[in-house]
Amino acid sequence: MIVKKNDINSDKNSDLKTQTYDLIIVGAGLVGATLAASIASHDANKAIKIALIDQGKAPEVLSLIDEPPEFDPRVVALTQESIKLFESIGAWSTIKSMRACAYRSMRVWDNEGTGEIIFDAHELSQSQLGVIVENRILLSAVLDVLTTQKNITVLRGQSVADLSSDQKINNKSLKKITLTNGAILKASLVIAADGAHSKIRELAGLQVRSWSYQQKAIVTTVKTEKPHQQTAWQNFLLTGPLAFLPLDHKSNQYSSIVWSADNDEADRLMALSDDDFKVELARAFENRLGTVENVDKRYCFPLTQAHAVTYIAPQIVLVGDAAHTIHPLAGQGVNLGLLDAAALAKEITRASDRGLSILDESILRRYQRARKNNNLQFMALMESFKRLFGTRNLSVRWLRNAGIKKINHLSPVKKWLAKKAMGL
Repeated sequence: MIVKKNDINSDKNSDLKTQTYDLIIVGAGLVGATLAASIASHDANKAIKIALIDQGKAPEVLSLIDEPPEFDPRVVALTQESIKLFESIGAWSTIKSMRACAYRSMRVWDNEGTGEIIFDAHELSQSQLGVIVENRILLSAVLDVLTTQKNITVLRGQSVADLSSDQKINNKSLKKITLTNGAILKASLVIAADGAHSKIRELAGLQVRSWSYQQKAIVTTVKTEKPHQQTAWQNFLLTGPLAFLPLDHKSNQYSSIVWSADNDEADRLMALSDDDFKVELARAFENRLGTVENVDKRYCFPLTQAHAVTYIAPQIVLVGDAAHTIHPLAGQGVNLGLLDAAALAKEITRASDRGLSILDESILRRYQRARKNNNLQFMALMESFKRLFGTRNLSVRWLRNAGIKKINHLSPVKKWLAKKAMGL
């Protein structure tokens, strides 16, 4: 089994007494769990006592013998850097033994014209551009790694009610977290990995700049008449981008779709029957994979972009969606969060190697320098793409179409864009 037990190293009496740790990670989703595993995987950090808090229940148990019976609508297009992170914590062998589909090419085109860019792994001297993996498979593999880490305690089913400061150690206060069941946890450092609506960020008073795209994303799994060809496809429609991401490597007919559309259009699409939606989807995709033969349950969520003014405060640090959210047109949101996790784990390990206290402020400053500008640059690039393909100005659309054609034959620019998408 991937997940050996539901309460990994859990403290059964955590609601009856105060617990003290070196660091507390709030949020046991993919970024938070991977961060915990990455910190604990280094020998220098074995003495660091970690609490991983999550308000949800333990995820389902997956089997290595049989594939999961149905697809998770949430998928991640893993970059090479994210894959390296999973390799470093010992989770990748489990992930790739399950349902992981490498994609070797990417086709991006303008629905309003004839411009198209084709990225190919061979042009970049790579075996693949990335790997599409379902979220629950990734999380199960990481949680399996956590079962081997004795210095990690996972506390589930409780939310954070309050955050304050407590007694001082070396002239610095411990942070105190009160859970909804009344339990009190104390630590030198609190890491917020609790998502876009982070409670820790709110309680710490960290400001965030955000805006709505006035769009919603529809996600589901579909089966198409023709095989996906291990290709990631993206069509820029006037109302928003539509992506088909290859899921399985056996029949090659299943794909995860992310269809971003203006609010009214998304509501209209969600109101369609499955049969009507399949017809609309195939038409919007220009029937490149033939008819859509089957569609799973559809999910829809609003799209916003947000970025914290600062990722750090005294003994508080933000990672993943708690620090930044991005439009899904490039599928890089989770990868940026995983890069956050890798960078923070690196700084904590560096401090341990040098005998520095986890209270040392340089840990957080170096992490923020490593990640904030990188995230801002990538967000700005994606915002530019969103505005470029979202314009209704005829002149801009003509220039855009001409530019796409030119870039497809301009190797340096094309390679730069491909490497950005691959996280290289």
